[in-house]
Amino acid sequence: MKFPIYLDYQATTPVDPEVLKSMLPYFSDVFGNAASRNHEFGWTAESAVELARKQIAKLIGASEREIIFTSGATESNNLAIAGVAEMYQEKGKHLITTSIEHKAVLDTCHSLEKKGFEITFLPVNHYGQVDPEAVRRAMTPQTVLVSTIWANNEIGTLNPIHEIAQLCKEKNVLFHTDAVQAAGKVPIQVESMGIDLLSITAHKIYGPKGVGALYVRRKNPRVRLSPFIHGGGHERGMRSGTLNVPGIVGFGKAAELAQKLMSEETVRIKKLRDQLWNGIQSQLDEVYLNGHPIERLPNNLNVSFAYVEGESLMMGMKELAVSSGSACTSASLEPSYVLKGIGVGDDLAHTSIRFGLGRFTTQEEIDFALQKVVETVKKLRDLSPLYEMHKEGIDLKSVSWAAH
Repeated sequence: MKFPIYLDYQATTPVDPEVLKSMLPYFSDVFGNAASRNHEFGWTAESAVELARKQIAKLIGASEREIIFTSGATESNNLAIAGVAEMYQEKGKHLITTSIEHKAVLDTCHSLEKKGFEITFLPVNHYGQVDPEAVRRAMTPQTVLVSTIWANNEIGTLNPIHEIAQLCKEKNVLFHTDAVQAAGKVPIQVESMGIDLLSITAHKIYGPKGVGALYVRRKNPRVRLSPFIHGGGHERGMRSGTLNVPGIVGFGKAAELAQKLMSEETVRIKKLRDQLWNGIQSQLDEVYLNGHPIERLPNNLNVSFAYVEGESLMMGMKELAVSSGSACTSASLEPSYVLKGIGVGDDLAHTSIRFGLGRFTTQEEIDFALQKVVETVKKLRDLSPLYEMHKEGIDLKSVSWAAH
């Protein structure tokens, strides 16, 4: 075993060796610009990009002509939401999303609010799911877009995407989903599910960082976007800029592998994830699963350990690379807005740890992780007067603490 053991696959994934191998020639031997249409260097680069487009389209059940390359999912989310808002503002200036989206969606929506758009941020239930009926009730004749995360990056909960997409179809409202965590983990069929826009990124599926894609539906309806990067009119005029050919080639290969391995990988990783959770539950009291027990990503486990401070727990098990909250917000000491959004109190939110398993996680690593977590939690609780009081049956909520 190599230490530290990587259990933060929701933050990013290592590049698969096959993906790296596919990329290497495009850094030096095949270095052409995919937009150079006058010679073989450009043609070769362009055909490599088009193959990747097909591979990514196949993973989500789209046509390759509906794949727009971006610098990553943050840009894809920005382009989808701001692009629709600007393009369709004469029809209406109302958008609907949820309170526990990724910051790339929330911050884009807040920025649109400053420009005079109206955004409805729907609450979610205690599992982190939005109710399709709440979406229906929030719609007005001015609604142009609904954006819902497919799988939450912190708690792993899956949303009822198909139902929400169908509802949007009925109401003639465009539907976007941030499928960054879901792609390659759950089956996605944008055409049959009625999804109009979908964001994905390479680095969550064992591809390189810095390359993503936005699926933009071409018919029934044809979705149009107002671009915010202007230039040579690349990517159907929606996203100008010289394409990152090695990154795109790697993204395509990663998507092909994800599709090929998804069913067997899901079974193996879910089994390891469940072993970790069952082991924690059987050896520790006062532990709580965050997110939906069944409708969740197969590789995500988010647990609150009462009477243990999350940061201390992470410090106590330095052999494990895990996260408290999401990687994008881990610089902040505020409790996770996702956990608060599903009704977890500040005390438990501060004790939560996210374990993300992946393609290269082994049985041996999970056995070690379980032992380490249990040992560290017990050690920290031995030092906790609050845990001692709880064990003695004292109701901590009824204690009035004197200020000194």
